[in-house]
Amino acid sequence: MKTALVAALWLAPSALMHAQTAPAPDTLFKTIQSLDAQLFDAYNRCDLEKFGSFLAEDVEFYHDVTGLARGRQTIVDAVKNNICGKVTRELVPGTLQVYPIAHYGAVEIGVHRFHHPGDSQNVGEAQFIHLWENKDGVWRITRVISFDHHAAAK
Repeated sequence: MKTALVAALWLAPSALMHAQTAPAPDTLFKTIQSLDAQLFDAYNRCDLEKFGSFLAEDVEFYHDVTGLARGRQTIVDAVKNNICGKVTRELVPGTLQVYPIAHYGAVEIGVHRFHHPGDSQNVGEAQFIHLWENKDGVWRITRVISFDHHAAAK
């Protein structure tokens, strides 16, 4: 009995680590993939009302170049002033990863590419992490981390 208990205690952390790193089930992956597409379609078209609807009121956005921005309106205003008509975003194919967060939602990880219309030589890339909360069936981003901004390889 004692041996079984020791074995169970030793294997439990391994099982827990495996459970935490398992990729999302296909339905969750497709849900987040669709939300990402909708979010950045609104971003690219400058549909600020739609874009803002994907963000929690108290969203936090951590950016390696510009620092921390807090709040939905702050981020929507930043997109209006710095992105609209100047930058479009595309998800780099094959980079999207989605993992469930128990009793909360999901984490989305990937690489995105930024284009500057009229300047095909100026293309940037960065990694991102979005923390999505599913509250009463409504998905919203509560945290964003955007980092490793660099020129895209040619």
